[in-house]
Amino acid sequence: MGIEASADVKYGLIHEAVSHDDNLLNISHLCRLAKVSRSGYYAWLDAAPRRQTREAQDEADFDKVLEAFKYRYPKGARGVYMRLLHTGERMNLKKIRRLMRKYGLKCPFRKPNPYRQLARALQTSTVAPNVVNRDFTSRGARKVLLTDITYLFYAGGRCYLSTILDAVTHEVLAWQISESLEVRFVLDTVEELLRKHRAELDNLTIVHSDQGCHYTSRSFIAKLKHAAFVQSMSRKGNCWDNAPQESFFGHMKDELAALIEEYESFSEVQSRLTDWMDYYNTERYQWGLLKLAPTQYYRYLTTGYYPLPRYECKSGTNHRGSAPDPEV
Repeated sequence: MGIEASADVKYGLIHEAVSHDDNLLNISHLCRLAKVSRSGYYAWLDAAPRRQTREAQDEADFDKVLEAFKYRYPKGARGVYMRLLHTGERMNLKKIRRLMRKYGLKCPFRKPNPYRQLARALQTSTVAPNVVNRDFTSRGARKVLLTDITYLFYAGGRCYLSTILDAVTHEVLAWQISESLEVRFVLDTVEELLRKHRAELDNLTIVHSDQGCHYTSRSFIAKLKHAAFVQSMSRKGNCWDNAPQESFFGHMKDELAALIEEYESFSEVQSRLTDWMDYYNTERYQWGLLKLAPTQYYRYLTTGYYPLPRYECKSGTNHRGSAPDPEV
């Protein structure tokens, strides 16, 4: 059996070997062959009831982990932790990771993005300065809005998604999907933003994008000026200048790409995106947002209401913006 196997595995093999009715094997001799102690073997036997109890508890806890993992869309260990937390169940993050490893439950992972060229600039004479300059959070919520376009492939063809994201709360404030890359659907995204969130925005609100042709177009520039927004653009070919937006698209595709690839129609893609955007804003909890979903985090920043126990707020990281003490 070699020395590479764990002691528990060796004890189990020894026990299996000597448990037959016609056994003639000597336990001490088997322990020497396996390079384990005889006393350790008997201690392992005595601990069998505790192992059975622990295994039963692991199975019960894994059922909870699996339910949280499968809720609407698959998620990683932190996502499972936060989902359980929001349902009133508290489980140690290390335990969740251990159970996921033990039972082979794997979270979605980021795939390489072969369409990064989309974010590269199409230099024109109407490029705006980089007002944001990677300072995404210091101005507070609703002050830096990030926008971009990405491809989505499905069995019936290809479509395009335009989004506007709050850099502080990570909320998707507006989005549009189109079967073509005409400028109109980017303008429609801005119109949706104004329709839903006009009261939360002002003339200090910055709309930041790459230097793509949609954002350097006269119609887009005029749309922002009419809304009294400040326009900002990343440096040419520098995706880090719009990193939170790029990260959002990456996470979205981690969870949706495999599903969307099976769809035959544009309407199916649109329906799935509608469901996922609602899930993302209201129930996809984020560690860096004090374990809240984006809309919950915006509510916390603006009202001070924190829906989880107070210690969860204190244990959060990357706190953005300013907010009153949480009301529990």
